[in-house]
Amino acid sequence: MRRVRLEDVARAAGVSKATASRVLNDDPSLSVRADTRARIHAAAERLEYRPHPVARALAVPGTGALAMLVPELSNPAYGEMIRFAYRAARARGYVLLAAEDTEEQEADEAFTALVEGGRIDGLLIASARPANRLLEALRRHPVPHVFVNRSVEGALANVTVDVESAARLAFTHLAQLGHVRLGHVAGPRGVQSTEGRERAFLAAATAAGVPLPPVAHGPFTPAGGAAAGERLLREHPDVTAVFVSSLAQAIGVLHAARGAARVVPETLSVIAYDDLPIAHFLDPPLTTIALPIGPLAAEGVEILADMLAGAPPRSSVLDAEPDLRVRASTVSLQREERT
Repeated sequence: MRRVRLEDVARAAGVSKATASRVLNDDPSLSVRADTRARIHAAAERLEYRPHPVARALAVPGTGALAMLVPELSNPAYGEMIRFAYRAARARGYVLLAAEDTEEQEADEAFTALVEGGRIDGLLIASARPANRLLEALRRHPVPHVFVNRSVEGALANVTVDVESAARLAFTHLAQLGHVRLGHVAGPRGVQSTEGRERAFLAAATAAGVPLPPVAHGPFTPAGGAAAGERLLREHPDVTAVFVSSLAQAIGVLHAARGAARVVPETLSVIAYDDLPIAHFLDPPLTTIALPIGPLAAEGVEILADMLAGAPPRSSVLDAEPDLRVRASTVSLQREERT
């Protein structure tokens, strides 16, 4: 079956192709009767018309392109965010570009390349580098933008989840297993999401009256988790359980545990923030705290698309409860001691 085209909708509604296009693209400058508008939408629904994303991008004002800036394209969590953002952008008639914001380049180099030439209409930012001068670049080259998975002071809009509740749930799980000598592998210093998880985990330990967990910081990468895990286990060998700030870091922590002759979970329990399918296939399968990182990116696209359509900027905190997914990487302290 051939794809239903815009001219098919126009013919079924008894209007020109141009009128059908402007109605379906919500052109605010178009003056058309309400019954004509309803007839066009009814024809599109009846024919199951779906605008071609490239044609739609050429029809809307601007470039029809959004960009998503992430620190690590290889990080599976950011891959999940890009996947959801791409689908949401396509549904709103945009194409999505992905750019990597790495330490090897100037902080705003990737951004400037996309924005200065007018190649994008809006920007989704999931970059976690604390030294990033992105806000400075945004002031020099104003463009609608949304920070995703972090709250940045001075940004037009932020989309976040309650990372602190996830950290508290991680502490509760480990405490219920009898662990009191806890450690935390955190993300980079100066990143709002890192600080929120760290603050909540330490506060939960203080409230429970257990020793304050030592913290080791590192990038949200397997290598960052391995380096931070090695420091933590070397300097605090009495730690029996570790809460890790990201799934990517947790892969490195498992590596560090093997290097320190700590068997997970027999002599070290590990729980991580983030849940992706790979967690089930690690050795051992990793206990995680799941929050909707994909829908978070999709919400960012919705807010950005609304801004491009003329709506005022707005920030959002996704209403989602953290979900504890218990796997083999955490066990009770009594079982560890028997082993």
